[in-house]
Amino acid sequence: MSWSAGTAPLAAAVAVDTIVEAGDWAGKTENRTRLEQLAEGAVAGAIARTEPLIAPAAEVAIVFSDDAHIRALNRRFREKDAPTNVLSFPAGPPVAGRYGPLLGDVVLAFETVAAEAAEKGVPFDDYVSHMIVHGFLHLLGYDHETDEEAVVMEGLETAIMKDLGIADPYAE
Repeated sequence: MSWSAGTAPLAAAVAVDTIVEAGDWAGKTENRTRLEQLAEGAVAGAIARTEPLIAPAAEVAIVFSDDAHIRALNRRFREKDAPTNVLSFPAGPPVAGRYGPLLGDVVLAFETVAAEAAEKGVPFDDYVSHMIVHGFLHLLGYDHETDEEAVVMEGLETAIMKDLGIADPYAE
């Protein structure tokens, strides 16, 4: 299944390109417009909370894919031969402290995202939003490799999700 890419304007002149490449995304959401809304909301929430300096006419791509594709990406770029929920591919480091105009790609794997949402008992759309926020924060240089980094990134994710009206993704 594939839909053509859609581009939507966003605050701070960031265009969110949504690309449904593979997976049963249509089976879990009402329609493509809903995926675009989730992507736009998650990116706007992350931008509002982090306030990064972004170049005019910046773009980010949110790619909705499947486990097979993300596994191949994970193997190629991270040397991990397994699917994962989300991968981020920054277009490049900030120049003079400014991101963009190409911010990068955030790729979500349908089967893993759906299984994790069900396992955690959270609504699918909420979990998709969380994964987009998580991936977008990686594009802005946030990481969770160390405990200190994880505290910062998870705190931001929790605050962004609250801003979006979504429960704390790290609450027990």
